[in-house]
Amino acid sequence: MQLSIIILNYNVRYFLEQCLYSVQKALEGIEGEIIVIDNASTDDSCTMMKLKFPTVTLIENTANFGYPKGNNIGVAHAKGEYICILNPDTVIAEDAFKKLLAFNCNLSAGIIGCKLIDGTGNFLPESKRGVPTPWVAFTKIFGLYKISNYFGKYYAQHLTEHQSGKVAILVGAFMLIQRKLYIEVGGFDENCFMYSDDIDLSYTVLKMGNSNYYFHETAVIHYKGESTVRDETYRKRFQEAMQFFYKKHFKKSWFFDGMMFVGSLVFSMVKKHEPKDTRRKIDEYVVFSKGDLCIDLSQKTVYFSRFNQFKNDPSKNTEIIFDTSTFSFTEIITFMEENKKKNLSFKNYISSSNYLIGSNHSKDKGQIILL
Repeated sequence: MQLSIIILNYNVRYFLEQCLYSVQKALEGIEGEIIVIDNASTDDSCTMMKLKFPTVTLIENTANFGYPKGNNIGVAHAKGEYICILNPDTVIAEDAFKKLLAFNCNLSAGIIGCKLIDGTGNFLPESKRGVPTPWVAFTKIFGLYKISNYFGKYYAQHLTEHQSGKVAILVGAFMLIQRKLYIEVGGFDENCFMYSDDIDLSYTVLKMGNSNYYFHETAVIHYKGESTVRDETYRKRFQEAMQFFYKKHFKKSWFFDGMMFVGSLVFSMVKKHEPKDTRRKIDEYVVFSKGDLCIDLSQKTVYFSRFNQFKNDPSKNTEIIFDTSTFSFTEIITFMEENKKKNLSFKNYISSSNYLIGSNHSKDKGQIILL
């Protein structure tokens, strides 16, 4: 078997369903398997899985074992030469795995990540990162990376989002790695509950003499805000996670501890003043479908069968709805990247369960509209 997809789920039933549809399409022509590990969800994720995806391997944990252990459980059941660690709040382009496997075979790389975009089509800078040393953490916390690429190591700004190349750290939402290498390095460190696990794994792979790569020629939607609500609990756990990573790989540093403390205060202040809801009044709905899809949203709904029929009116807040049964995820992702505008928001229509799904901001939980 060539590829095993490992998806750890916790209470994101609708995002998981969409993710699995996209993964199944992306696995066509590849000898692969999908393994979903559920960390004791209280929604109907497992029921949905059994009804709609009976051929997907489902592992039902009796408790929430956290991100590292949950993924390690999945990898222990995997048979593929390669594994892909994948978040359930993602959407995969149909060509993603083929391109990434070909890229990896040419390089014999450590971990490969790809371009991640949020639900509005904007590039997510954490797609490629550097090692968060105290100085790099300082430049991130105080926003110096926005001033000059000289301070751009945190987001690996030696590469643009449109350039593939070596990077130190990749994000756990999407990681492609040889299974034997994952096992050799011990997988995710289960002493870390979450948040620094992907940094730790990336850095451990580097220390063993491998090179990690960012690959820009395919994109994945990562709704990002869905898996984790960024509240006070998030702030504390993130601080603990970064301290865990630093103490594990570097000498204990008062400077780093100080930066984390200051960073926590800055984080709290920023979150306090951020808008709590980015949903807005929609002036017009645009539905893209090559079939006879009819969605009763309002009298302000326009239907198109081709993307080039759409002309954006910046004076209107427009919600674009994609019929995923007639447009490929590759087409949808490309359109989102090419048409990211402040007045546009995007939703995908999932016909099998008759709902709309999407997100208007990377820091908000996504929106599910049951029809």
